[in-house]
Formats: sequence, C-alpha cells, structure tokens
Amino acid sequence: MKSEFLLAFNQICSERSLPKEVVLEALTNALVSAYRKNANASSAQTITAEVDGETGAAHIYAEKEVVDSVQDERTEVALAQAHHVVKDAALGDMIMIDSTPADFGRIAAQTAKQVILQRIREAEREAQYAIYAEREGEIINGTVQSVSAQGVTLNLGRTEALLPKNQQVPGERYQLHQRIRAYVLEVRKTSRGPQIVVSRNHKNMLRRLLELEVPEIYNGTVEIKSIAREAGARSKVAVAATQAGVDPVGSCVGMRGVRIQSIVSELGGEKIDVIEWSGDNAIYIAKALSPARVLTVHIDEDPREGKTAFVVVPDDQLSLAIGREGQNARLAAKLTGWRIDINGATESAHSALKMIEDDPALLDEIDETKNVIPTVQAVFQRHAEQSLPWNTEELLALRQVIDGVQSALRARRKAERDLARAAEKAQRSAAARAETTLADTSRQEQIEAYRARIPAQAFATSLGELELSTRVMKNLEKSGLTHAGQIHERLAIGDEAMLAIEGIGPKALAEIKQALEAKSLGLIAPPPPVAPTVEEAQPEPEAAAAEAIAAEATAPALEPADALAPVAAAPEPAAETQVAPQPFVVETLVEEEEEEEESPGGKKKGKKKGKRKDRVLVFDETLGKVVAVKERKSQRIKDVWEDEGI
Repeated sequence: MKSEFLLAFNQICSERSLPKEVVLEALTNALVSAYRKNANASSAQTITAEVDGETGAAHIYAEKEVVDSVQDERTEVALAQAHHVVKDAALGDMIMIDSTPADFGRIAAQTAKQVILQRIREAEREAQYAIYAEREGEIINGTVQSVSAQGVTLNLGRTEALLPKNQQVPGERYQLHQRIRAYVLEVRKTSRGPQIVVSRNHKNMLRRLLELEVPEIYNGTVEIKSIAREAGARSKVAVAATQAGVDPVGSCVGMRGVRIQSIVSELGGEKIDVIEWSGDNAIYIAKALSPARVLTVHIDEDPREGKTAFVVVPDDQLSLAIGREGQNARLAAKLTGWRIDINGATESAHSALKMIEDDPALLDEIDETKNVIPTVQAVFQRHAEQSLPWNTEELLALRQVIDGVQSALRARRKAERDLARAAEKAQRSAAARAETTLADTSRQEQIEAYRARIPAQAFATSLGELELSTRVMKNLEKSGLTHAGQIHERLAIGDEAMLAIEGIGPKALAEIKQALEAKSLGLIAPPPPVAPTVEEAQPEPEAAAAEAIAAEATAPALEPADALAPVAAAPEPAAETQVAPQPFVVETLVEEEEEEEESPGGKKKGKKKGKRKDRVLVFDETLGKVVAVKERKSQRIKDVWEDEGI
C-alpha cells in the first residue's frame, strides 16, 4: 500500500506540472539540511539523502570513521557495526553509514512541505514569465484590481499587470472590477515574479484590435501599411490589398461600419480614419488628408531639407484639412512621413501670378498654362467685385496655373541640385587626381633617388657572376633579366616588382640581395648632408645702443681722481646691461689703501688709509647723466642709496 507521503508527492507533481526529478532533488537537499540542523553535524562531514520513489521512505547516510571504541556517534562507528556495511572495513577507514533518526519521518514531512511549496512558487513564476514573454506584443484581457496615482493594476488571473499613467488613454476613467483590454508592452523578470507592463495608448493596440475584428487583416488579404494615432482623439490607418478584387477600406469598415464601430467602442469613442495606401506619394498624401478635399499636391525631395509636400486645397476646405489645432495635418504627416505645407487655392494662385510678374522668364517655362492666365485674372477681378463661391471650372483654372508654376520651380530646383552635385563631384575628382599626381610625383622622386645610387659596375655584372642558386637563376633568366643593374632597376620600384616574377618569393629575394652585397654591388651610400653656414652673430641694435650709452657715461665719471679711488673689478660678474627705464650697473668702485712711500734716504713716510666705499654707477633718467651711488651705513635701513653728483 502506498504511503500518504507518496500520494501527496504525486498529487503535487501532477497538479503543479512539476517533474518528479526536480522535486526529488529539492527534497533530498532539504533532508540533508534538516539532518545537519537536527544532529548538529559538521559541514565538513559528507551526508547524503535518498527517498524511495515507491514507498516514499527517506534515508540519511553519513560518513563515519571506523574505531574500536565509539566516543562520538555522529562521526564514529564501531568496527563490528562497520563490517555489516563493508565486510573488509579496517580501523581508520571512512565509510557511509545509515544514520536515519528514529523520528525522521515527521521531520522529513515538515521539511518536504516547505521545500515543495517554495519550489512550486519558483516554478509558477518561471511558467508565468514564459507564458507572458511569448505574448509580448499581443492583447490580453484583465480586470481592474486597484487604481493609484502610479497606475492601474490589472488582475490577469494567476498574476498581475501594471498599466502606468503614461500608457493610459487621456480622458479614460477606470472603475474597480472593470474588464478592459490592454497591449502587452514589456515583460520583465524579477525576483518576485514576472512584472508585466501593459498599454492602451500604443499604436500597435489599434493594429491588434483590427486583426481581431477584421478577418482579412488576420489572414493577410489586407495589409496595414502605416498607423498614426493620438490616443483618445483620432487615428489614421493606411491599408492596402494584397489580393486583386478586395476592397481594403470596405473590409476594415465592415457592413454599415459594424467592424470599425466595435473598435471605436473599445477605445472609448476614438475616431478612426481608414484610407487606402498608394504607391504614388502625391495620391497617398491627398488621401491622408481626408476628409478634406485636396485640389493638387506637389512633392519635392531635397537631400538636405528632406521630403516636403506642397498641398493646395479649396478655400472652404482649408480649416478641415488642417484640423482642430492642426490635428488632421499632423496625423497625415506622421502617416505618410512627409512634411506637409497646406495652402488655400486663392492664396496659392495669387502667389503664382506674382512669381510670373516678378520673373518674366518663368512665363516661357509654362507654355501649356499661358492661355489660362488671362482667365484666372478675370476670375479674380469678378470675385473681387462680387462675393461669389468658386465653381468647379474656376478651381480647375486656378489648379492649372498653380501646377504650371510649381512644376517650373521644381524643375529649376532639380537643375540647381544636379548642377551643384556635378560641381561637387568634379571637385572631388579633381582633388583625388591632384592627390594621385602628388603621390606619383613623390614616388617617382624616390625611384630616381634609388637609381642614382645604383653603382655603374652593376650594369656590367652578368647574372652568372652572382652566387645564386640554379632555381633562382633560371627564374631570373625567364623574366628577361641579364645583369645586376636590371635587378636594381626593379628594386627601385619596390620589392613587389621582384616578387611579381614567377618563382621568386621572399626567400629568393633575400638570396638575391645577399648576392649583390657579396659582390659589393649594393647601393651607394648617400652623400652626407651639408651643414648650413653659420654667420657670425651680429649684436642686436638695442644691445649696441646700450653699450654705446654705457661707454659715453663711464668716461666723464672717472675724470676727478681726487674724488674717487682707482677702479677695481667687482667681485661678482656685472649684471646684464639693459636699456632704460631700468638703471644699469656700470662698475663698482672701491677705495684701496695707499702704499707706503720711501724717501730718498731710505726712510719710510707715513701711510694714508683710505676709506673703503662701494660705489655703483647708474644712469639717472631725471638728470640725464650717470651718477655714483653708495650704500648707507649699517645702522641705517639697507637697500637705500644716496646719490653723489660727479
């Protein structure tokens, strides 16, 4: 009879769709942890657990040492008991012994319950993530569970989804337990399970709703080319038929608008315009501006300014084409990918006539519409006198004039762009040719410099005189080379010229160069560069003027011998002479002691001791002459000088 444990185990595996191997592995790991905690076993001890798949019985096996006398039953086993498990067990061996506790069934049941529940939660999270990750980009149904400032939480059954504030339709109000549809925008994997972000204002929400409601779109008979949506207000959808005889717009609208009305109701009354896609951009733009009626469309693709469409509508359709706050024109531009410039018929015709008046040459370019211009002018005159509505013939006349002028202007712009493109291409070609010519000239100069260094003896040395192998010699002779000079001429172009010879590779080329060097037929060393002649340095004009001023100023300063002692050289080199206004030092004057004089009778006279004075000659700008200055006495403030006139 099966145990209750095994019955519960099988029931959980079947209900939660979990493999038995996964649950058994988690259960055995949990039993080992429970035994370690219950027996206070060391983490270094090897412990394993086994669960019988038939009976559900759990067994714990612990590694123990074989000893004579057991001191610790957790880590030791007696020799006699060990022989029941391993017959040839000896003292000191480590063997695995069944160590299942007596009450381990209850512990195993409690542990298994916790582990299985934890494993079930993890498996459910993985399953939910896998399910909703595959549904990313699809529509799901949910119930409003809570509404907060951050967003709306939707209950999807076994998980939840978040509808953020920026993904909600403006003006929509959500009530608790309200069932709504949402577009799965993103599925994130987190530690607390999958986080599902949904949206209701994404344009693909409208695409998926159309696929659900229109069978022709779902099976591919009708294709959605483009969608432009302003959630909660208005949307435009461009559709095209992939099968002949199918009306794409009628398929989307349905009989009496049943199909499109169900989508409008789901989106809270959002207006949806379904138009037929066209490969002609002018027709496509005209249809994108529906429900407005378009008179003419002129497109211009400028590589720099982008794609621009000049649209002309009747005056009474101008506000409808633009829409409230420019909504219709804005959605049409998003749908087509063109920048749309909408103008009224009257204003556009007046502008065309003004261009013709300002530029008479433009009249010659619109030969087909010349005859219509007087009619248009007469129409303008009549409407100026009487406020009459525009009829169809008058609008057609205005259209002819506008088309003619716009076509001429477009042709001019195209010619200017072609001319500029041709000039730019010619400029690039000229620059490339100049660069190639410069490179060729530089290359030719290098070749000529190489050839100038070829020794004359190389042209008189035959290939037979070079110490080359037979194979290399034959390959050179096959190429038409007869002497060493021809080898050098090929090397002047580059090693590639020699390697181009059949049978000559890098090794053969190295052998040829080595043979040339062995016969002293290598290149002549280039002459040493000539050193530039160094001219004698001439004194700077300012320095020469400073020296002249110093020489003139020094001469009169040394004339009064009784005032100054003989001039002696300064103990340190004089500072560099500088031009005024900074004073320049000329010399340092030091009074020395006079030597003793001897009389004719051999008697010495008394000697005079002169005072030692450090004097410096400086140029005074105020006086305009050189003056001598001396240092003050030590008790006075240093670095203060007194002037003494000379």
